[in-house]
Amino acid sequence: MRKKLLVFTCLVACISVVTGQKINWTPVAPGIWKGVVGVPESYDLLKASGSHPNSEALEKIMQSAFPFETDMAVGRITDGKTSLRFPLEKEEQLYGFGLNFQTVHQRGKILQLHLDHYGGKDNGRTHAPTPFYVSSKGYGVFINSARYINVYAGTGVRKESRTPAVAKDRNTDKTWSSRPYSDAVEIMVPAPGVEVYVFAGPTPMDAVRRFNLFNGGGVLPPRWGLGFTQRVKSLYTSAEVEKEAADFSEKGFPLDFIGLEPGWQSKAYPGTFEWDKNRYPEPGKFVQRMLDKNIRLNLWINPYVSKDAPFYNAIQPYTGSHTVWVGEVPDFTIPQARSAFFGQLKKSQADIGVSGYKIDEVDGYDYYLWPDVATFPSGISAEQMRQTFGMLAMRYSADIFHEKNQRTFGLVRANNGGGVSLPYVIYNDYYNHEDFITALINSGTAGVLWTPEVRASKTAEEWIRRFQTVIFSPMAMINAWSSGTKPWSYPEVASQVKELALLRMRMMPYWYTEFARYHFEGTPPFYGMALEEGFKQEIKKDAANKNLDENPYAEATSKEIKDQYMAGEYLLVAPLFTGQTTRKVVLPKGKWYDFYTGELAGDGEVITVTPGLDKIPVYVKDGGIIPMMPAMLHAPKASEKVDLEIRYYGTKPGYYKLYDDDGETFNYENGAYSFLEIRVTKNAAGNFVGTIADPVKGKPNTVGNVTWRFMSK
Repeated sequence: MRKKLLVFTCLVACISVVTGQKINWTPVAPGIWKGVVGVPESYDLLKASGSHPNSEALEKIMQSAFPFETDMAVGRITDGKTSLRFPLEKEEQLYGFGLNFQTVHQRGKILQLHLDHYGGKDNGRTHAPTPFYVSSKGYGVFINSARYINVYAGTGVRKESRTPAVAKDRNTDKTWSSRPYSDAVEIMVPAPGVEVYVFAGPTPMDAVRRFNLFNGGGVLPPRWGLGFTQRVKSLYTSAEVEKEAADFSEKGFPLDFIGLEPGWQSKAYPGTFEWDKNRYPEPGKFVQRMLDKNIRLNLWINPYVSKDAPFYNAIQPYTGSHTVWVGEVPDFTIPQARSAFFGQLKKSQADIGVSGYKIDEVDGYDYYLWPDVATFPSGISAEQMRQTFGMLAMRYSADIFHEKNQRTFGLVRANNGGGVSLPYVIYNDYYNHEDFITALINSGTAGVLWTPEVRASKTAEEWIRRFQTVIFSPMAMINAWSSGTKPWSYPEVASQVKELALLRMRMMPYWYTEFARYHFEGTPPFYGMALEEGFKQEIKKDAANKNLDENPYAEATSKEIKDQYMAGEYLLVAPLFTGQTTRKVVLPKGKWYDFYTGELAGDGEVITVTPGLDKIPVYVKDGGIIPMMPAMLHAPKASEKVDLEIRYYGTKPGYYKLYDDDGETFNYENGAYSFLEIRVTKNAAGNFVGTIADPVKGKPNTVGNVTWRFMSK
């Protein structure tokens, strides 16, 4: 009898291992549910990032039910690993799974989400392998694990599927496919348990908003962070930096912050994190002179500590078993390591007025970062440290500035799920322009910011095409650490480049408001067309049977759109690349207007444009309002008033909420901000009339004189 009981018990256990168990879901915020499988590890992405949900903002999003049948999500533990399965319908497309550079559609992919330098292939190894995906059905899923996660995004074909693939005879059936239909997203986490979160819609954008707000909301940079930045050559001296700033001013090019590369340190690779006394003999006075010119300084670091660093003895006991470039790797999960490392940054740099950091080489490659056999004194595995090291460096460096009540905005090579609110923009050494734009699109579903920086170009045409996209991105930057390139380095397009740089400055009220929406509402400031309302236009049932020349929209919307994107609430940006003179632009449903002229460009259709070399095609949706300011060489100072020109496009009633605060401090966290309503309507005579709300009493007010420009005739 006992033997029969053991056999029966084993049989039941084996069946549960094979089929898995239904996940129980607990609501944790409006439209967000948490599921637990097995015993999750104590260290995960959310703990590493230190993020906290913005509960007040989450309450404002439309309520929505759980997005799929709860018994369709299954988890199981096998061999100490956790597998997860989520449903996937036939017409469903997937977006996300991190910062991909070549693809937007992720259905049918097999990925390992592994923090690394991007190597030219979308295989999951990237600077932000965020384990979050969004469905075209209007929901999102986040796996809260700091492990290398294997993803099968609709590739495995299960025997017990509710909607099984149909076997076909390849000999006779021309519809046979080597990749039959799969009805599931399956995920393997190499740990004995994991937390999973589901984010409801009802739209894909709503799911993204919930994800961003659950992680604290997006970063709100200082106004100067949205100006123009130039990174100078590696071994520049303080005199050369000041000369660079003077050249920008003399030539009339805007400049808000300069990036100093490794030569600012006495030693680098590994670093001492102290000033080189030959190149920067009086760092405090130098920094102050730059601030007096309204120019901030951003310092390059990688967090690997030289034995010559002044705090080496203090941090050495709290470093890992392996080195990077013979530099010690701090275990930032330990308070003593943080105190030694970030204490040096505060004392030597932030306290004398340095405004931020570029955190380099926290991503990969495998041959220069620590191997997975490395150990760390906290007990955090090398794998988990690899997945979160960039977030830890961002988090605790940002704390320095938060304590000073001064916002920062910097650069980093690695981020992950949970790092939405950290004030850093991802960059890398990969330099394919087209792929840079695809990455900008995918940043919107990865919970990160990405800049398609400019370094150098082979021709003036390439230079201006790259510069055009920099202007419509989170950080307008030339990274000249190696080339020494300046905005005017290509004389034949120098005047056009200057106009672009000044346009960036003129649009600062719009950019600043869109980042405020990222912070307070969770809407990414840059995102792909899949998240834009009206993009998936209704197509007649017989459209598939028509010649595509008669219905180009049917073809366009069925393919990846990876070369055009939304910049804020109202702008559609469609870059051209070197060698192109014309391109097609897929306009979402509704009327769209040319940004520069206000003329009608199209109505939910595919258009072909020939903009010339000087312009990047940009379109404004009907009813769009774009607040602009005079072209300035530096961002407005804290609480400085600026005049506004409010542009209106189209024929529909216009509405926009203009954000305002002091532009530099964290006082907005205590309510020192406002959203001023802007409206455009027609009066009894049929003429457009614009109104802007009065400043809120007791709140910051940087709005000067207001003029109106109705662009569409």
